[in-house]
Amino acid sequence: MHDYPIFLFTALLIFGYGLLSRKSAASMITAPMVFVAVGLAASFFPVDFLKGGIRAPFLRVIAELTLVLILFVDASTINLKRLLREKGIPFRLLFIGLPLTMLTGTLLAVPLFPSAGIWVLCLMAFILSPTDAALGKVVVTSPRIPEKIRQAINVESGLNDGIVLAPILVCIAALTETPGAHAEAHYWIFFTLQQLVLGPLIGGAIGWIGGRLVDKASQAGWMSPTFQRLSSLALAIMAFPMAEMLHGNGFIAAFFAGLLLGTRTPEVRARIQDFGEAEGEALELFIFLLFGMILVPMATALWNLHTWIYAILSLTVIRMIPVALSLWGTKLSWESVGFIGWFGPRGIASILYLLLVLIELGIKGYEQIMAVIVLTVLLSVFLHGISAVPLSKWYANKFKT
Repeated sequence: MHDYPIFLFTALLIFGYGLLSRKSAASMITAPMVFVAVGLAASFFPVDFLKGGIRAPFLRVIAELTLVLILFVDASTINLKRLLREKGIPFRLLFIGLPLTMLTGTLLAVPLFPSAGIWVLCLMAFILSPTDAALGKVVVTSPRIPEKIRQAINVESGLNDGIVLAPILVCIAALTETPGAHAEAHYWIFFTLQQLVLGPLIGGAIGWIGGRLVDKASQAGWMSPTFQRLSSLALAIMAFPMAEMLHGNGFIAAFFAGLLLGTRTPEVRARIQDFGEAEGEALELFIFLLFGMILVPMATALWNLHTWIYAILSLTVIRMIPVALSLWGTKLSWESVGFIGWFGPRGIASILYLLLVLIELGIKGYEQIMAVIVLTVLLSVFLHGISAVPLSKWYANKFKT
């Protein structure tokens, strides 16, 4: 009953912003900026559901549903065969740049937070590794930006959140190890491997078989365009509980369901992706609103000099140096490398992974990494949002790859 006002408020906000969305797309004001700012302003007013904080009953369901849909849709937009065949810029960013980012983030965290355990620091670095192209949407949508640069940023953003999920699960497994019957290292190692193996197998099978069935039914004239669109939500949600019931990881399953989606008909695949993207964006904006309402107020009192230093390093050195190293030898200009390096915003994936960690492990003992992650994402929402339009114009006008 008490949750109704927040859903009404969110619906009104989405509708109101939508009326001006085309105008906003050409400005330095992005949807995440608006929703985070409104959420932060709303946090100063007494709201019943905020009393539950991250323990609010609906928050886990919303966070899990959003992450499942995002992982599925992002993966479904990727041409896996082309990525593996070409091994171009996106391949370098994902399989050289991303691991280097995770490693650099961990190494720089050690001297800044010496009291934290290594698994906690790894968890923080890994959560802050995936990027969110939506924070600077003009960068991946403007036809003035060279296609290979747009594609590189978009593909990287689409796949890196799924790739970092496995290391994050390893960290969680290590941190949940407690003295007792299952304290032996082999237990949680087996448990983690079980989730990492079964998730891809179950999710991949559901995505491939489900996609093929959608194709066959559509070609036979049995399936309407409306239900072709709805199949994105259905397949993503099917993959999650099926994997969990069979002791796999549901999020990894959703990612592989999208990655191995068996739909081959371009029109049908486009309908599936378009519907998933629209539903996913609505859920993402709700998460950004809750980020401003709940997480930012929780974190502000914990910010200190080391928190600020790491957050700034995360958006610059920790991201940009690994990108530069991964693109060494591609003959891209330094302006192009810098452009790709800067537009690695931290956004929805980092928020969702943080929420799931806090819900699963609790806040106690993880206050420091929560503060760092929240500050990094908050800075990214506004810095990358504000800089997207002017830097895109500058890059398009003055530099070619």
